[in-house]
Amino acid sequence: MYLKNSKLYEAIPIPKTKDSTISLLSPETEKDFLVRRLKIQSGGSMPNHTNLIQHQQFVLEGEALVIIDGKEYHAKKDDFIHIPAGVSHSYEACFEKDYEFLCMITTSEDTITML
Repeated sequence: MYLKNSKLYEAIPIPKTKDSTISLLSPETEKDFLVRRLKIQSGGSMPNHTNLIQHQQFVLEGEALVIIDGKEYHAKKDDFIHIPAGVSHSYEACFEKDYEFLCMITTSEDTITML
């Protein structure tokens, strides 16, 4: 067991995105699921892609246009998002606010396919 403030973890730029970072909050030895903190700066984006594994997300701060399987959502603080495996999704922080969320995934092997 351990306790550490989530803002103290290293934020790493996410490849193929604009102004987006990710921090792995789970211990490196975790065998079941991972919790990650993502931040997309105002004006930033993450392109349309799919994953082999599902995502469960909780919005911490800000707002973004999130497109899931072609349907647009205005995601904001305290929203919960479920993205099934294989479903396309993208993000755009287009509401003049940074967008921060937790993303929970399994430790199963994943493949990201850019669309």
